[in-house]
Amino acid sequence: RLLNIFAHGRTAFESDAALRKKLFASIREQARILARTANETPDGILRFEAVSVAALSALCLPDKPKQIDQTIARLEAEIARQIFADGGHITRSPEALLHCYRHLTLVMDALTAARRNIPQTLRSAHDRMAPMIRFFRHGDGGLALFQGSGEGDPRTISALLARDEVRGQPHAHAPHSGYQRIVSGHTFVAMDCGGTPPDAFSTEAHASTLSFEFSSAAQRIVVNCGASTQQNQLQDVLRATAAHSTITLADLSTAFLIQPGIARRLLGARLLGGPDKIDTNRMQTPQGWSITASHDAYAEQYGFVIERMLSLSPQGLVLTGRDRLVPVSKTKRGSLPFAVRFHIHPDVRVSPSQGGGILLKLANGEGWRFRATGQIAIEESIYLGTGQARKTEQLVVVGAVRDAEVQVDWLFEQIGAT
Repeated sequence: RLLNIFAHGRTAFESDAALRKKLFASIREQARILARTANETPDGILRFEAVSVAALSALCLPDKPKQIDQTIARLEAEIARQIFADGGHITRSPEALLHCYRHLTLVMDALTAARRNIPQTLRSAHDRMAPMIRFFRHGDGGLALFQGSGEGDPRTISALLARDEVRGQPHAHAPHSGYQRIVSGHTFVAMDCGGTPPDAFSTEAHASTLSFEFSSAAQRIVVNCGASTQQNQLQDVLRATAAHSTITLADLSTAFLIQPGIARRLLGARLLGGPDKIDTNRMQTPQGWSITASHDAYAEQYGFVIERMLSLSPQGLVLTGRDRLVPVSKTKRGSLPFAVRFHIHPDVRVSPSQGGGILLKLANGEGWRFRATGQIAIEESIYLGTGQARKTEQLVVVGAVRDAEVQVDWLFEQIGAT
């Protein structure tokens, strides 16, 4: 409510003196309540927002100079808790990062309007966060769908990033946030190489380790399913590993949710478990940039480590992948099914190719072919990147693993490119 008043209340502030007096009296009362309760707000983006708006309230009430210093100090403390050194957010969500960046920008604008110095802590965080937002942008200007994020509005994102005076460009690797990125030609690839966020910050987290998204120019091709804004069973399903473009073993998610009940009501729908060890390596070869990452989420129960390699050609015309299930113990086990999933954006038309593989026809007429070792199935999927559920399809390579290592090789190649 306070944020909306500050953002859109110009007409009310410029009204007659009696109404303006009542409005400021209401703002003072609401600001006092917010200052007392901000630290009781659920952790993560909601806490960051509460502390930011408390600082805005103090700046809009110039008769409270001590309160300004106190609320700015609290915001600096939240930045230290929630914003990584590489500019990412502790939830690992691109959309959560965007919201924090927006609130931080508002506070910095208010400090400037009040003719107060902007603390270096705020400037430094602002300068780190902008390149990280750019890190997650597909060619259509929207965000990649990792850790419960939606696409966002490309125009809003561009307008916010226009406030970045440094114009910092995204890094190839975000080690603290746990992501890798490759861009060649018009092709964009981002890969989740991180684990489960800390407990209090995992209420909207997804079990998506080693998932990736891939686009050509403004057209998304391989995506994750996204997140539902409704508290329902679909939301839980979308947070499981199978709703992401990665590998599942024995139809099991790499992390699990607190089940509905007293614990979930008290702690929230936290994501628990996940990999203990994630190894990542990045290298440049004559064939382009290559990323190799592995996780041990299935090692304790089934004795397998999952490894994924992605390689993008220098012109961005071929994306090559290799997925391996590597046994790391001599535990006797039966045959275990596995699935390598590639969720396809709903704007892409999917059809089997007479020469083998799968043809992908993009909305702009561009064509890509998918091929893989093993049988490829086309199955139903769902996409919620814009908040609305859209039916789509997924490519699934299935197999079984027992005692020996199993490897699945695959590639996406642009058709007719020169």
